[in-house]
Amino acid sequence: MLRYVLNRLEPTKSEERSGAKSKSAAVLKRLGLKDLHLTEHETIIAAEVVHPDDISVRFEDVGGLDPIIVSLRETVIYPLRFPNLFRSASNLISAPKGVLLYGPPGCGKTMLAKALAKESGATFINITASVITDKWFGESNKLVDGLFSLARKMQPSIIFIDEIDTFLRDRARGDHEAMGMLKAEFMTLWDGLTSSDETRVLVLGATNRPEDIDPAIYRRLPKRFGVGLPDASQRQKILELMLRNTPLDPTLDMQELVRETVGMSGSDLRELCRVAALAPVQEFMRTSGGTDEQMAEAVMNDFKLRPLRIEDFPVHEVKDLAA
Repeated sequence: MLRYVLNRLEPTKSEERSGAKSKSAAVLKRLGLKDLHLTEHETIIAAEVVHPDDISVRFEDVGGLDPIIVSLRETVIYPLRFPNLFRSASNLISAPKGVLLYGPPGCGKTMLAKALAKESGATFINITASVITDKWFGESNKLVDGLFSLARKMQPSIIFIDEIDTFLRDRARGDHEAMGMLKAEFMTLWDGLTSSDETRVLVLGATNRPEDIDPAIYRRLPKRFGVGLPDASQRQKILELMLRNTPLDPTLDMQELVRETVGMSGSDLRELCRVAALAPVQEFMRTSGGTDEQMAEAVMNDFKLRPLRIEDFPVHEVKDLAA
């Protein structure tokens, strides 16, 4: 009985970790790295590696952020993938160790990260606080060490932390000792005494509260991109991308729609287009009675919904919800 209890309390033998091990083995097999030797904690982190085939977003699907995309290609992706080309020009030209995407909610920061994971060609590790925090004292530090050692083994690598301010926020006197140790471990392995300039590991953070990030962490994120609310030309491009496969009425004035959506974020525009696309469906259901038989008959007869009109876009309703 004592042996059973001790085995159940062993931090490395929990059911969650057993599931993470099987998941990491499947991920590494898909990446063609099934023979890669990993430690216990590296195996747990490997379960968070994102396979490019699981992401459908590309840079061409991100509307209105062309300058940021160009800069990401030139200063992040190419130095990570072709380091020798950049080092031959100057030792100062290399990929930054940290990149920060900041701005209001719903403006495309996470979408940019998804596109970067798809097109960078680097190992993309999506990390949340729950992955590297553990109830056992000292285990969180070992998981952080496993995170960076795995990233070095699979370099070029990108470690993505969404809402980085919640995990690596400003250190305060009232912080728990374990959390302070975890932050110190993270910073030391990221850019400390034992870190090397030859290592191709990038930490990518996204936040809408950059002022809450610890100053030492902020210093390690030298490349910062402000992703703000889209202007008129950006809103037009976003709307065109979202409606490219949707029939539009010839009377629909895109410029009028762009003017009406001032102050809306990319996620607000997506919700606006979703509600508008639903309007013809609701109209058909109301006029036909909306019974299951009539809906099934419409599907069998290849019924075509009417194109979208300008009045299908409830701009003010979506603005009120966003506010």
